[in-house]
Amino acid sequence: MKKLMIFVVGLLVGAGVLFVLLGRVPDEAPPPEIVTAEAPPAPGVPAYAIEGQLPPAPVVEPDLSDADLPLRPDAPPAGGNATAGAATPVPTAPATRLLVPVQGIKAAELSDTFDQARGEQRRHEALDIMAPKGTPVLAAADGKVVKLFQSKPGGLTVYQFDPTEQYAYYYAHLDRYADGVVEGKELKRGDLVGYVGVTGNSDPNAPHLHFALVQLTPEKQWWKGTPLNPYPLMTD
Repeated sequence: MKKLMIFVVGLLVGAGVLFVLLGRVPDEAPPPEIVTAEAPPAPGVPAYAIEGQLPPAPVVEPDLSDADLPLRPDAPPAGGNATAGAATPVPTAPATRLLVPVQGIKAAELSDTFDQARGEQRRHEALDIMAPKGTPVLAAADGKVVKLFQSKPGGLTVYQFDPTEQYAYYYAHLDRYADGVVEGKELKRGDLVGYVGVTGNSDPNAPHLHFALVQLTPEKQWWKGTPLNPYPLMTD
C-alpha cells in the first residue's frame, strides 16, 4: 500500500511538472528595428524619382500651325472647351499712333479690311496691306519680338509685344525675316522686320502684309488676345 501511494504521488508530481513545462509560453522578443539612412538623390536624379512623386508637367505651347490669328480670350484652343459664363473683357485701343508697316505705303492708300468676312463664321480682324513681293515690312511701333512662328495659314509670322506688354502686333505672310530679327530683339518704330511675301494661304498673285493688333490677356500669351482694328490708329 505504501509503495502504491509513493507511486501515485510520484505520478502526480511528474504530471504537474510536465503540465508546467508544456503550458509555459516564452516571451516573444520584438523584431529588431531596421533603420535605414535616407540617402540623398544621386547626381542628375530628380527628387521626385526618390520620393515617388509624379514629375512636374512640362509647359507645352499649343499646336497653332493651323491658326491664322491669336485666339480670343473666351475661345479655347483647338479641341478645348469654352468656360461656361466666361466674360469677354472690354477691349481698349492703345494710345500709340501706329506706323503703316509697309515701306512706301501711305495711310490714304489703306483699306479697312478688319470687318470683312472670311468664310461663313469669322471676320478678317486684320488689315491686308497690298505691296509687291519683297517690299520691306517695318515695325509699326516700339516693342520686343516675342515669337517667330510659321503656320499653315499665316506662313512666316512675327509676334511683337509693345513696351507695356498689353498689346501684340502680328505680321504674317512674310517672304523672309530681316537679318538679325530674333526672338527677344527690341525693335524701334520703323525698324526692318521682314519682307512682304505670299507664304501661308496668301494668294501668290496678290502679295501683301497681313497685319493685326491684339490686346493681350493677363497671362500675356502670344497666341491669345482680343483683336482690335489697327486702321484708325494709322489713319486718324
